[in-house]
Amino acid sequence: MTPPASQQPAEGEPSVPSPAEQWKRSELSESPVIESPLTEVEPEIPRTVPTRTRWRDQAVTVGVLVLVWNLLWDEFSWGNVLGGLAVALVVLFFFPLPPVTFEGRLRPVGLIRFATRFVYDLVTASIHVAWTALRPGYQPRNAIIAVPLRVRSDLNLTLTAEAVSLVPGSLIVEADRKSGTLYVHVLDIRGPEDLDRARREVLELESRIIRAIGSKAELRQLQQTSTDRGATA
Repeated sequence: MTPPASQQPAEGEPSVPSPAEQWKRSELSESPVIESPLTEVEPEIPRTVPTRTRWRDQAVTVGVLVLVWNLLWDEFSWGNVLGGLAVALVVLFFFPLPPVTFEGRLRPVGLIRFATRFVYDLVTASIHVAWTALRPGYQPRNAIIAVPLRVRSDLNLTLTAEAVSLVPGSLIVEADRKSGTLYVHVLDIRGPEDLDRARREVLELESRIIRAIGSKAELRQLQQTSTDRGATA
């Protein structure tokens, strides 16, 4: 529908926008533009698990489920073993879990170093949390930090998250499997140096886990990533 001639703008004069157009323009001009950094995530390359490795992992899973079943009944007997075996087969058949293969090797020296430092962290963190809770009038500041792991396997992500959560004062609030990032809630943050220290401690914990049970490929990846970060810094 053409507006009357009296409402049409003359030649050379700017056209007056309609109220709807004025509202849209005001919304666009007043809306804040939020820029979020994009994190480049490497595409996940599917791996083919050999048949022998798959059967080995299934056998280990069945054994663990049978052991848990007997522990729940608080008695080891042939009946509980057969019952646990039946339950394990039903669970694996109807509720298949994603394949998490163990391709590493157990290193006694690395395991001792991990266990020793883990006990030390438990004791020192418990003392720190107790002192923070008992200090009169002190209000601790907390923070949530993102820590991208250097080895992005599901097993490493799970073990590192569990170990971090077991230490008092730190708790995993989210884990991003695709990017291999842990989001950690940290207690008593006083400044940027505490944030850097918390990130460094998580990465050092990951390093001790890899050096204790990681594969050769994971060790090379760990060393290569550490070298790249050192060169960048």
